[in-house]
Amino acid sequence: MLTDTGVKTAKPKDKAYRLADSEGLFIHVMPTGKKFWRMRYRSGGKEQTLTFGPYPSVSLREARGMRDNAKDMIRQGVDPAQAGKLAPVLSAAREEDSFESVAREWYEQRKDLWRPRHAHDVIHSLERDVFPLIGTLPPGQMTARVVLHVLKQIEDRGAVETAHRVRQRMSDVFVHAIATGRADNDPASVVKAALRPVQRGRQPAITDLEQAREMIGRVEGSAAHPVTLLAFRLLYLTAVRPGEVRGALWEEFYELDGSDPVWVIPKERMKMGRDHIVPLTPHVVAVVNALRPFTERWPHLFPNTRRPKTVMCENALGYLLNRAGYHGRHVPHGFRSTFSSTMNERYPQDHAVIELMLAHVSRDKVAGAYNRALHLPRRRELAQLWNDLILEGQVPVEELVSGKRKPVN
Repeated sequence: MLTDTGVKTAKPKDKAYRLADSEGLFIHVMPTGKKFWRMRYRSGGKEQTLTFGPYPSVSLREARGMRDNAKDMIRQGVDPAQAGKLAPVLSAAREEDSFESVAREWYEQRKDLWRPRHAHDVIHSLERDVFPLIGTLPPGQMTARVVLHVLKQIEDRGAVETAHRVRQRMSDVFVHAIATGRADNDPASVVKAALRPVQRGRQPAITDLEQAREMIGRVEGSAAHPVTLLAFRLLYLTAVRPGEVRGALWEEFYELDGSDPVWVIPKERMKMGRDHIVPLTPHVVAVVNALRPFTERWPHLFPNTRRPKTVMCENALGYLLNRAGYHGRHVPHGFRSTFSSTMNERYPQDHAVIELMLAHVSRDKVAGAYNRALHLPRRRELAQLWNDLILEGQVPVEELVSGKRKPVN
């Protein structure tokens, strides 16, 4: 199968030649250097060739999506070339009826009804996982097989719950397309059963302190980018949610050179819709400062290594744990349970403050009012006690970044 690099670096020769991908798809490299996506198939007993468009205007992922759509037409007894159904597909990027255009129209009508954080998650998931594959296709031309192909790409990287969320968002887009006369059915509504089920219940977590230290030692001793390892350390030192670490902005950190440094996570990024103040220990400040040579030029502490204007991949920390042998035993979110179990066992009198450190909001109005008192001095003390406990036996932060990896650029 082809790769983006292989297609990009293919050089022209004296005669045109083909580089095969899979299932009939190939890139046709012309002597002039121009490259065209084409597909070979049989119709009526004869071999046919279909042209999808030029590279790089049509990417490898888009060409594969077009191939899958064409093959689905063939299975339904429709010759895509003769029916002329692929022409709108290829030009849809310049029209108002592409899936991406319809999805953005749907999003604009609804985003004001959602919290900013949720609105960002919705459009970001479509931009990351859907538009690159099928954004140029008209929703009225898409089939369940095409939709399932998109969702399987998400599922195959281990993000099963994300695949289900994206399926629901795609379904909402199709319903909008039906209501506005740009589709006749919702293919996303019928593929749910074909996805792996989401395993509900408590997320796996190691709550024994000694075992947690051993796990951290194995993870931090693995071959990984220093930025990913620093994200991992910030996660378990602060016990905030993984998404709050991934989305951390430099502008959210205050007084790092002072005596009372804090990280103020705005309500737009918090699950409960309230600002969350995280008192920072010297250990955490050291992690933040260690990040500066790598990512200070970007808004986020943890940018994506390939697309640094976006945040780190949502599964990066999970992959780190999995590679160290903790798949199914501990997930990034599990450090909140590790912290809660350890600290509540040692300091039961501070249960309410510990809950506040986890940004848990009590359903009891009186308790909620109590939480508004913040208790920052005690939270800072407990944070230091937790850091001292969990870091026992771990390498210093300087060693964590001493590899030969280059900064994010």
